[in-house]
Amino acid sequence: MRTAKYSLLVLSALFFTGITLQAQTDTSSADGLFQAARKAAFDQNNYDLAKIYLYKGLEKSPDYTDLRVFLGRIYAWNKNYDSARICFEEALRRKPGYADACVAFADMLYWNDQYKEALSITEEGLRSNARSEELLIRKAKILNAQRNFKDADNAIQQVLSINKNNTEARALSGRIRENAIKNRIGVSYDYVSFDKQFANAWHLVSVDYGRTTGIGTIIGRFNYANRFASNGYQFELEAYPRISKTFYSYAGFGYSDNVGVFPHYRGGFSLYANLPKSYEAELGFRYLKFSGDPTWVYTAYLGKYYKSWLFGARTYITPSTFTNTVSASYNLSARYYFGGADDMFGANLGYGISPDDRYNAIQIDSKVRLISYKAGLSFRKTVAKTNVLTIDGSWFNQEYLPNTKGNQYQFSIGWLHRF
Repeated sequence: MRTAKYSLLVLSALFFTGITLQAQTDTSSADGLFQAARKAAFDQNNYDLAKIYLYKGLEKSPDYTDLRVFLGRIYAWNKNYDSARICFEEALRRKPGYADACVAFADMLYWNDQYKEALSITEEGLRSNARSEELLIRKAKILNAQRNFKDADNAIQQVLSINKNNTEARALSGRIRENAIKNRIGVSYDYVSFDKQFANAWHLVSVDYGRTTGIGTIIGRFNYANRFASNGYQFELEAYPRISKTFYSYAGFGYSDNVGVFPHYRGGFSLYANLPKSYEAELGFRYLKFSGDPTWVYTAYLGKYYKSWLFGARTYITPSTFTNTVSASYNLSARYYFGGADDMFGANLGYGISPDDRYNAIQIDSKVRLISYKAGLSFRKTVAKTNVLTIDGSWFNQEYLPNTKGNQYQFSIGWLHRF
């Protein structure tokens, strides 16, 4: 009777979706029913039909663990957590330490903030699968959520030692490393020279101190610059509050009494998202006020991790309220990671002036839209685990007056110490 009932449900579902059972796949075997369930769930977004296939498969093969794990995942996606738990626990009873079951069970517990039990499940899986990248990543995420940053960093470094091209681990590594050490001190120096636009080179020195708090990292910065043969000072405060497991943000404010060398005020806000399939995104704005009316600039960014690479595209849009016409700048970037999150080579190409270029943003103080092209290279390297050396250089072809161009060269070096 039960088999007849399931058969009737399957035929009814296929009738309403307009799909012939035999046209999809062979459902005479447990493997075929598993594939049919995946197609129903992922291609048709029909979880009810997928569950029917899975139940029929389990009737044929009760020890087919993947069927039970996938059924548990579907229950979890639909927030039927008690049913999902039953599936995962039964899968692990029949096949102790099975990696896929541990990953699925830990995911459900993690997203429901049941960190202690989620960690126990990952440890159970790792006892049988010590080099499982998926289980080690789950362990790192759980430990990071528990604010056990040291062990989280150890777990994610294990993943990268197994597979340095694991993009999810690469993205997670930087976030954990920032959280792992409470304090940081940084110093940097920028040198900017011109072949035509200005006779004297520009110099910018920055010193900053940052601390990781319960809400995120907070950084205070002091900047000194010599531009236009004048000296100036700027004070900045930045914060990176965490909002959720997916979202975090940036908020910044800067002040200077030396207008011309620095903006009088600068500020900004961005919302960041860590997206599926190793994507990351940002939406935000920047605020600059010189001697006249303020300028608002809106920014958007999309990045993608691929093996040892991070590719990114960013735009800054300035509405015509602040310039004669709508002004836009664009930047394409690529980073190759050869070690941890702070070990990379980078390259970028850009058009227009960015408000985030501290050494060049002062030139945004113009109502005239001028053309600027940029190409740059960067290098970061971890030194003795707690230090980071940064070197970068850029070339600009800058239209500093209408139809008058010159070249600009920038070089910077920085040192960051975490403790």
